Amino acid sequence: MREFVYQRATDISGAVALLDGDPQARFLGGGTNLVDLMKAGVERPDRLVDVRELPLGRIETTQDGGLRIGATVTNSELAAHPEVRRRYPALAQAVLAGASGQLRNMATVGGNLLQRTRCAYFTDTSLPCNKRSPGSGCPAVTGEHHNHAILGASEHCVAVHPSDMGVALAAFDAVVSYETTEGGGEVALADFYLPVGDTPHLETALPPGALITAVTLPPAQVASHSRYRKVRERASYAFAIGSAAAALDVADGMVREVRLAFGAVASRPWRAREAERVLTGRPPEGAAFAEAADAELAAARVLDQNAYKLPLMRNLVVALLTELAEETDR
Repeated sequence: MREFVYQRATDISGAVALLDGDPQARFLGGGTNLVDLMKAGVERPDRLVDVRELPLGRIETTQDGGLRIGATVTNSELAAHPEVRRRYPALAQAVLAGASGQLRNMATVGGNLLQRTRCAYFTDTSLPCNKRSPGSGCPAVTGEHHNHAILGASEHCVAVHPSDMGVALAAFDAVVSYETTEGGGEVALADFYLPVGDTPHLETALPPGALITAVTLPPAQVASHSRYRKVRERASYAFAIGSAAAALDVADGMVREVRLAFGAVASRPWRAREAERVLTGRPPEGAAFAEAADAELAAARVLDQNAYKLPLMRNLVVALLTELAEETDR
């Protein structure tokens, strides 16, 4: 048993002060990922700072009509909130698609964004892994990789980000707020996760010791007509092998606005901007949906065991957008 210091923070400034200058310290929210990694020996913090009592557990409407979600809001609270369900239904669906009810009751919004990859090579400390031990190699490239990345990967890491919630947040242009000892800051979710490149161990754009305080969703009319779909290898409590969040606005028989993001295909939630560009101004029909999906997936680089994700994601996009288009016609 590795000993560590446990401290409970009661205010934001005190929480970030406790981590200041201690690279081996970690914030503890629900602990649904961090504690598992500590048990496996992947994470070895010498200090845990419990942030669950901080005043970050509210969901509030912003002045411009968006939503501000506190970092310690639990996944269950997020999925059940009436404004989330009404204005961003794909987000509620994405949260409910993740984990089990018991885990959702503990897991927090901030912690969800900071989940580490579930790659088996990452969680097995007897094996090399560039994300865990920079420069040691990525055995997944030539090993077992059926659920690994087809977009945005490199020879240094082909793991995928596991968050369902993050996929919906990516589709809706979420902004992450954080606090440090030097003050607060914001970063768009599109820039929150760093490209893999040759430094897969550097995962986010957060400054050292930063505490996520909130996630803000800007107002978006299209978001009220949205849906999340997750494909997995068993019916419940499983990570995605492919997922998508989509929102569709049709006017005069043409796509006026579309939002689309993919999950389980890259090291971060993948905003499908090329697919959005191709589809905007087109009739909302299957051929256009397929063309848009193909345009996004043209940049994919598959491995021996994960080429199935190309037709899976194509079919998923077509099915999801078709459902949304049919609802528009009713």
